[in-house]
Amino acid sequence: MTPSFADRRFTSPDGLSLYARDYGGADGPARLPVVAIHGLTRNSADFGTIAGLLAQSGRRVLALDVRGRGRSDRAPDPMTYRPDVYARDVLALLEQAGIERAVFLGTSMGGLITMALAGLKSRVIAAAILNDIGPEVSPEGLARIAAYTGQPVDTPTWAEAAAYVRRTNGVAFPHYGDDDWETFARRVFREGTEGAPILDYDPDISVPIRAAGAKALVPNLWPSFRRLAKGWPMLLVRGATSDLLGADIAARMRKAAPKMAYAEVTGVGHAPMLDEPEARAAIFEFLREVP
Repeated sequence: MTPSFADRRFTSPDGLSLYARDYGGADGPARLPVVAIHGLTRNSADFGTIAGLLAQSGRRVLALDVRGRGRSDRAPDPMTYRPDVYARDVLALLEQAGIERAVFLGTSMGGLITMALAGLKSRVIAAAILNDIGPEVSPEGLARIAAYTGQPVDTPTWAEAAAYVRRTNGVAFPHYGDDDWETFARRVFREGTEGAPILDYDPDISVPIRAAGAKALVPNLWPSFRRLAKGWPMLLVRGATSDLLGADIAARMRKAAPKMAYAEVTGVGHAPMLDEPEARAAIFEFLREVP
């Protein structure tokens, strides 16, 4: 059964109409809400399973489509496709939803946005869950992602859309079968005006990456990570075979933040979908101690 959610719209500081799925929390004690932020080429649909489970546990979940993705507006200026701008969009969502503090759940780019928030307006963060992302990333994994981001795709049928996501993500989910890839395709593609599946993001999200060149492939966010680790409860979820967050980087993160909770998802690369048993258990255990 697909978890129910309400469609919410909010306005960015530069006037874009942005979208979020709003999963209302079940009856019970009042708990801080969760704001879920997806990865570079993805959208709010990625959080369907975990958001539903969290809502059943009593927490409201807002899973947003970052500008240029899903049901959010495409940006007229592609150079606004940057984590600092995304972070200000998230602050606009909080303000318009009347939320003063939240738990942030960030997958990949969503984790970078969470770290950016720690520098912009740290008091909105009650706790942070980073999914397969850190203050430093492996150039090999980013190069793999950058190689297909924004590139033209010819997928006249849903079978070809499923084949595309298998090619680009198969390394992360070697255990997936045909049905899994079809489901995956339905999250990443939408039906275009002529009926063929089209990728559900603006190809221009790659413009700032190309403009930055090699510098974009090795961001250094250690100061932001240390600020986040110093002030708030934090959980790191890592795919055991991730090519973006190498085991060496995760080890340095754990050394820099010894109180950070940690979970590794076996047999999965970048990034866990958070419906895996290890990920679910770690998230719920972590949130047990968060108001």
